[in-house]
Amino acid sequence: MITSSNEKIEQIQKEISFSGSIFVKNKGSVLAELSYGYANRADQLENEAGTRFGIASGCKIFTAVAICQLVEEGKISFDTKLMECLDNVFPYFDEAITIHHLLTHTSGVPDYFDEEVMDDFEELWIEKPMYHMRKLADFLPLFQKEHMKFIPGERFHYNNAGYILLGLIVEKVSGLVFTEYVEKRIFAKAGMTDSGYFAFDSLPGKVATGYIEKEDGSWRTNVYSLPVQGGSDGGAFITAKDMVKFWDALSTHLLLNKSLTNELLKPHVQEDGDDFYGYGVWIKKKEDIIFKYHVMGYDPGVSFHSAHYPVSNLQLAVCANVSKGAYLVMNGIEEQFA
Repeated sequence: MITSSNEKIEQIQKEISFSGSIFVKNKGSVLAELSYGYANRADQLENEAGTRFGIASGCKIFTAVAICQLVEEGKISFDTKLMECLDNVFPYFDEAITIHHLLTHTSGVPDYFDEEVMDDFEELWIEKPMYHMRKLADFLPLFQKEHMKFIPGERFHYNNAGYILLGLIVEKVSGLVFTEYVEKRIFAKAGMTDSGYFAFDSLPGKVATGYIEKEDGSWRTNVYSLPVQGGSDGGAFITAKDMVKFWDALSTHLLLNKSLTNELLKPHVQEDGDDFYGYGVWIKKKEDIIFKYHVMGYDPGVSFHSAHYPVSNLQLAVCANVSKGAYLVMNGIEEQFA
């Protein structure tokens, strides 16, 4: 669907050679449903509306919803201690760490990919090959015996390991494998029928291959750059339309009651300036009013942004099977519609 109102998106796509899918909706009306580039470059299979894309850390919000569902059921609370939930050995972890700390990236636990000291995600898989990373527990040796970064609650520090721990809590409390829990309790409820946590070595149809651009203009795929299967800190595959279905389900309380939805979307910690973090979701304010709730994800061969704008009721998802571009497209949509 291309209309005259999509000229801004078309302009950005041409400038950056964006490859991916875009879905924009406002109050039930579809404003844009566009796809560009190839899902498979070798066979020149084009990205389509039904193409599924990896979204990296964009799915931390699914983990947060899963935790909130278990809180709603009375099985845990946000003040429940990590040590009360898991039997794993964490010799140097602070016993004061709570689920709230993990959800808000304020726990201080050591990260397996620390963005303060590392900038190449692929370095992780030199000593521990990515094809061994199939379960959440497979990540524990990467951080469970490391020392704390700071006292719980002291500050915000984006942390992937904390969300691995939250996924393990979901598994322990629910009795389900994390990916199965999300697919049954979140994707199915939201009508996200095309989304899932797919393993690289058993992908279904209509999944976009992620591409990493080299300096000389050539490319390679990201099949050896990421864990073989995603989990609670990232790695689900979704369609752009399914992501907007998620925002619909969340805002209409299909996934959580009103109280828990408000808790998830509450600005719990200030990251910087007008940027805050709730539970698994970024929150942007303008003049002390919430402008948008948004999630994002970046991996080698993956860039993703999705947002819900509460005042205008605009919802968007921008999925790309290249390492950058989604942010610029989202900004262009904001300028035009938000």
